[in-house]
Amino acid sequence: MTQTELLIQLLINGVTIGSYLALIALGYTMVYGIIELINFAHGDIYMLGFMISLTLLGVLGVRGTLGGWELWAVLIGVMLATMLCTGLLNMTIDRLAYKPLRRAPRLAPLITAVGMSFMLENLAMIWKGSSQIFYPNVFPMIDIPNQVLGMKTNVLFTTKDVLLIGVTVPLMVGLSLFIRNTKMGKAMRATAQDREAAALMGIDAENVIRTTFFVGGALAGTAGMIVGLYLNTGRYLMGFDAGLLAFTSAVLGGIGNVTGAMLGGFFIGFLQAFSDQYLSSEWTRIIVFTTLILVLVFRPSGLLGQRTPDKL
Repeated sequence: MTQTELLIQLLINGVTIGSYLALIALGYTMVYGIIELINFAHGDIYMLGFMISLTLLGVLGVRGTLGGWELWAVLIGVMLATMLCTGLLNMTIDRLAYKPLRRAPRLAPLITAVGMSFMLENLAMIWKGSSQIFYPNVFPMIDIPNQVLGMKTNVLFTTKDVLLIGVTVPLMVGLSLFIRNTKMGKAMRATAQDREAAALMGIDAENVIRTTFFVGGALAGTAGMIVGLYLNTGRYLMGFDAGLLAFTSAVLGGIGNVTGAMLGGFFIGFLQAFSDQYLSSEWTRIIVFTTLILVLVFRPSGLLGQRTPDKL
């Protein structure tokens, strides 16, 4: 592989990693923007998206690669059902664990979020086991440069890369448009700016919070399913690893800033891809979390800054 091919490959890897990290990071940053809570259980919602979609595929009897209309019918149906399940689950977590602590000292909901994360991880371990889980290779993997375009190259860019980017990026764009252009999106921004003032203006803050948890959970569940389709493997602790990286992405971009969370996800994706190649995967976490520490020390508001009037 030439240096040019290697650079292109690393850029592709960075975009694919960054896409799903950014999708998870949006849940962290939306919830923090509304109620200033770091929902550490959010990474486990991503993991449960993997588990739930795997279960649904099993119920449908899907064991291998599909094609034609059947492929898209199954993928769209399972994805929508997964989004609904993880969105409702995230809402339920808020209702049971976080809502009673709205006016409690900040440490109480933070510890509760950590406890909820451990609880979900252990429930998933009981449900699916502690070993690595095989995810059906539903989506066909075709080497686009070589098999479709007829090029002779060592760059690997497959239909699975297209699927991952083609699902995650439109969802991020759609969320941005939703927040900026819809009535609920404006209510979210108003609540993020000043919850009490928004309530005085007639905005139902609790409804906004419920919607925020639902949307964040749905996006995380989608990310879990897409990663399952992409990697064809996962386990009950996958949410812990991805959650930490996504949280780092949100902080890096500016916690509470949707655009910052997306850019932070892609930054961490590129950082991981290049670190894995030029150093080693063992050093990647050290570099990522060193970056997090440096950002918190020298620019706590994140690289884009935390825009108070319009955090979301």
